[in-house]
Amino acid sequence: MRITSVCVLLTLALIAALFAFAQQPISPGASAANTAANGPSSADMQAMAGMDIAHVHEMPHMKLTPLREAQPGDHVRADNIVATLHDALPKYRDYRVAERDGYHIFMPKLPQKMYHFTKYEYTLEAATEFNPAHPTSLLYEKSGDSFKLIGAMYTMPFRATLDELNDRVPLSVTRWHLHTDFCAAPKGEESEYLAPHPRFGLRGSITTMEACTQAGGQFHDHIFGWMVHVYPFEKNWADIWSLGRQMDHEP
Repeated sequence: MRITSVCVLLTLALIAALFAFAQQPISPGASAANTAANGPSSADMQAMAGMDIAHVHEMPHMKLTPLREAQPGDHVRADNIVATLHDALPKYRDYRVAERDGYHIFMPKLPQKMYHFTKYEYTLEAATEFNPAHPTSLLYEKSGDSFKLIGAMYTMPFRATLDELNDRVPLSVTRWHLHTDFCAAPKGEESEYLAPHPRFGLRGSITTMEACTQAGGQFHDHIFGWMVHVYPFEKNWADIWSLGRQMDHEP
């Protein structure tokens, strides 16, 4: 996929950034050794995922991967991702270092609860291989005139199979999400994305190609690709892999 194509898809995904996720302040994370020693059993993983998912409401513009039964090794694989992020992310607590390394803030002038700093080079890399030290996006909260690092986001192309997604981040641990049924507003009507009751975008009432065409919009059955968040600085497993936290779209 060419860089320009990726940029187009990212532009189409702007509403995903507009309705960024509510976050809690991070606290110093436990070491990887402590996480491995005190981490949940397979049964605990399943129970925590189930409780988290119970708070996630189905949304007309979002598809979630199904929750899988925990398999031997899932906990270790997930722990290894967290350990890798503990090593790779601390330098990016200073967002200016992230910018120097090629991460670009998305929609910087729009007030958001969470800001994505995306590295397009890693977007392309993620299309074919998984390097947990190379998250597609870094996730920040606004902190005064600066930004506070809270997590990371991995991506995969929308054509990825469930097994391919599971190979990267176990589907017993959390669920990947895909933004779907996006009706892009006609030129001149983009402000409706932010309206209280919009027709267009990922909060919009339009969910079908027919309705989108009638409204003069451009319909996309999906935008960007599969996404999953990790909050590695949190102290416990449920908060590190919280599905409810990454799915909270309230403005």
